[in-house]
Amino acid sequence: MKILICVIAILFNTVRALAAENEFLIQIKNHQFIPDTIEVSANQEFKLVVENLDKTLEEFESVDLKKEKIVGGGKKITMVIGPLESGEYKFFGDFHQKTAQGKILVK
Repeated sequence: MKILICVIAILFNTVRALAAENEFLIQIKNHQFIPDTIEVSANQEFKLVVENLDKTLEEFESVDLKKEKIVGGGKKITMVIGPLESGEYKFFGDFHQKTAQGKILVK
């Protein structure tokens, strides 16, 4: 029984580690995306977490990704993206387009 529990614990931690590898955090601060560029592997689905540290609304929008989502002040959203082909996918904050710019590099 102890061996089974150990095996289950190892499998659970392995799955969590693999999931964390395919999860990326972008924060919005002072109407800018931090980091403004992330790099992901081609042909793999991933989670993108967008956390708004500002007090005002922002909208994560990407024509390239065909995504748009409101992120409330002090809130976060999670999106599943991909799999994507190699290339560059731009995104922006719809409410602060001059400062909130970023891209996803897929290799």
